[in-house]
Amino acid sequence: MSVLNQKTINKNITLRGIGLHSGLDANLIIKPAEPNSGIVFKRTDLKENNIIIPNIFNVSSAIFCTTISNENKVSVSTIEHLMGAFYGMGIDNALIEIDNQEVPIFDGSAKIFIEAITEVGIKSSNAPIKIIKIEKKIELYDGKKTISIEPSKISLDIDFELKYENKLIGTQRNTIKVYESDLTDIYNSRTFCLYEDVEKLKEMGLAKGGNLENAIVVKDNQVINKEGLRNEKEFVNHKILDCMGDLYLAGYKIIGKLICSQGGHKLTNQLLRKVFQDKNNFSIIEIKEKSLPHAFINKSNLRAIA
Repeated sequence: MSVLNQKTINKNITLRGIGLHSGLDANLIIKPAEPNSGIVFKRTDLKENNIIIPNIFNVSSAIFCTTISNENKVSVSTIEHLMGAFYGMGIDNALIEIDNQEVPIFDGSAKIFIEAITEVGIKSSNAPIKIIKIEKKIELYDGKKTISIEPSKISLDIDFELKYENKLIGTQRNTIKVYESDLTDIYNSRTFCLYEDVEKLKEMGLAKGGNLENAIVVKDNQVINKEGLRNEKEFVNHKILDCMGDLYLAGYKIIGKLICSQGGHKLTNQLLRKVFQDKNNFSIIEIKEKSLPHAFINKSNLRAIA
């Protein structure tokens, strides 16, 4: 299967679960879609104005999760784990029908999505993929938080650093190549919070569906989940999963190198908005050939899109 052709899933995926923040049950059906249709969400509990496109400019909130809305203020939240799974698995086109406002959290990672996609299989088309190639370095600062993206020859590198005063979490850093690395630990890493923040979240009207089955909770220097951590860098690896999902709101796979320290949904979205403010910062490129040996990108096989 060529990585250079657009892909969708072979058949419907049906899932049901609870929303992390809303606490509401939702039925989710992920359906195959035609080439060039992209990723589309449809709120089936509404009869009209129910289509929402995951796009960086449609992000209406980035507080503790990524929420997208259409012009009629119809929204879907906590889309980042599903979008991260699509990115990593190379799914270019899919229709997601959902009968509530929030994508189910399941176990707090992308594991359920990855298993479901793997089970039904992936269908490749003859349509070539398009990519976004970063042409100039763009960076943002927000106090101690920093993020930047710069040109890269053939890959999307994500270098992410996490810093917590909590000694168990502490400082964690990991670097992956999205198109080359084994992403198993990234997919399996769960959302997390500090025990002392749980009540604060609930006072904000968030985490209504949160429990030890769908989030890691750290109290002092201990993980209170009985099974402990799934991998030694699970905290920063989950942040990388979030970052992948948020980056996919650009619409296409990205070729570039992203470096982030202490960032999150908001900073990633702000960075992408800054990238797309100036056409000199990026190129959108279509791959003409069906396959390329030993490389994801080869300049002789690319055609720039106006």
